[in-house]
Amino acid sequence: MMSPLFLLILLFSSLTVGFSGSGGDQNPFTPKAYAMRYWDKAIQNTLPKPSFLTSKASPLTAIQAAKYAKLAATNALTTRLPEFCSAAHLLCFPDITPNLSKRDKSQSFSGYEDGQNFTSYGIGGAGSVNNFKNYSDGFFNPGVNEFRSYSRSSGGGSETFTGYGEGTNVVEEGFNTYGKGSGGGTGEFTQYATNSNVPTLRFSSYGEGTGGRQESFSKYSDDSNAGDQTFSNYGKNAAGAVSEFDSYGNNSNVASSTFGSYGAGGAGQNETFTNYGINMNVPEENFNNYGARTTGGTQAFTNYRNQANVGDTSFSSYDKGSNQGAANFTSYGQSFNEGSDTFKGYAVNSTAAKAGFKEYGVNTTFKEYNKDGVSFSGYTNATTSSAHVSGNLAKKWVEPGKFFRESMLKEGTIMPMPDIKDKMPKRSFLPRSVLTKLPFSTSELKRIFKASDESSMDKMIKDSMGECTRAPSAGETKRCVGSVEDMIDFATSVLGRDITVRSTENVNGSKKNVMVSKVKGINGGKVTKSVSCHQSLFPYLLYYCHSVPKVRVYEADLLDPNTKAKINHGVAICHLDTTAWSPTHGAFLALGSGPGKIEVCHWIFENDMTWTIAN
Repeated sequence: MMSPLFLLILLFSSLTVGFSGSGGDQNPFTPKAYAMRYWDKAIQNTLPKPSFLTSKASPLTAIQAAKYAKLAATNALTTRLPEFCSAAHLLCFPDITPNLSKRDKSQSFSGYEDGQNFTSYGIGGAGSVNNFKNYSDGFFNPGVNEFRSYSRSSGGGSETFTGYGEGTNVVEEGFNTYGKGSGGGTGEFTQYATNSNVPTLRFSSYGEGTGGRQESFSKYSDDSNAGDQTFSNYGKNAAGAVSEFDSYGNNSNVASSTFGSYGAGGAGQNETFTNYGINMNVPEENFNNYGARTTGGTQAFTNYRNQANVGDTSFSSYDKGSNQGAANFTSYGQSFNEGSDTFKGYAVNSTAAKAGFKEYGVNTTFKEYNKDGVSFSGYTNATTSSAHVSGNLAKKWVEPGKFFRESMLKEGTIMPMPDIKDKMPKRSFLPRSVLTKLPFSTSELKRIFKASDESSMDKMIKDSMGECTRAPSAGETKRCVGSVEDMIDFATSVLGRDITVRSTENVNGSKKNVMVSKVKGINGGKVTKSVSCHQSLFPYLLYYCHSVPKVRVYEADLLDPNTKAKINHGVAICHLDTTAWSPTHGAFLALGSGPGKIEVCHWIFENDMTWTIAN
């Protein structure tokens, strides 16, 4: 006679064999299997389930899902966080641990991977030659890096640091001290987190308390996308030094940056800062202190947020309380599209022999400058704007092909395709059984995912929660969803149960010209409504879904213009009512119009999607 345990195993096996879902046979009790059954129940058609969505379902096994649901219900999930993040395919930052500590004297170092803590390099070397290349460069997956001390208290040496965190993705990086307390010699730092995506950067001290030293810093977070950047001290309390900083956050997109102190309290040094936030798109910039309380020497600052697109910036203090010497500031806020600029304190309480300020941009305020010994020219007020949008500058901030007119969607049209590749870290949805037990609260999610204040995870959670909880725009219905089932529920609540979801087939043609071939209008090309879903940067896969009224949705085969071979099948959405859009929206910069005057179309990017009624 068969035992009850054997009968249970046999029953389980019979249920498993023959069960077919998207992607082949699988255990019917997994979260993914449940989500597919939910799809069949909620959506009243037999259209195929697209892999671009089903592949995002939770990879947890049935046993794992039950275990983590229980932990979540008892507020104990944080005790198993690394295990949970790995099994559920989430975005979590590891704890960093010390490694490669204390390398002194002359050193040459090339290639250091991410996720660790580098304690000290080249400390106390006299006449040493140090060379460090490529710290955590090109690391595409999220990580946490910290470098604590480079060439501290050295004498007469030559140090070069090239390449820290270049080309990284969603990384949190800190660099604490470079060349602090050194005497003589030269120091050079090139490329810190350039070409990075959503970095959180902190650089604490460069060349502080040095004597007779020549230092240069080039390219801090240039050409990066979003993120937060902080640089605290450069050349503070230095004596007889030559300091040069070239290029901070230039050509970056929607970045928040703070520069705390440059050359404060120094004596007899020559300081030059060139290019802070040049050509940035929607920047939020704060520069707090440049050359305060210095004695002798010269100071020059050239180009602050020039040719930037909107944003908010402030510059708090330049050459405050300094004695003798010369100070010059050239070109502040010469934006091509107006932002909000504030400059407070130029040469206040200073006895500088010469202080000059040239070219201060439109839509700004200037407070507190020393009227004795200061020459001031080129202040542009709000009635004499020099901020003209040119075609070339519009192209700088709006990638060619990102927005286009509906008339372009016809066979034979050759048009640029923007970069539609997904830059977000790969993550999966949570099972609904786990998701429903996690509080959708900033403070609780910070606790669960161990997000310290001002960290990358802290910003990630706060930003996404802010977007999810904000009031909807006029005519918008919105919801953030963290499971396949939640997305289906929202889409069916807006569109009904006979629906389907579409996305552009692949990324072929990105950043190249494509030829439009056969075009099909969804719902017969009639004006309709859709539910569009866009990824948020969050520990688990979270989509911001919102209903978009008065749109037309199209599918189009896309060809290589030279060979005429099909390379992609694109999905595009055309917004017919742009009345509520901002006048500074990138679409109007690119297409040369304004809110409510034109329709605006765009492709659905990789891993974004749009739901419509079934055609």
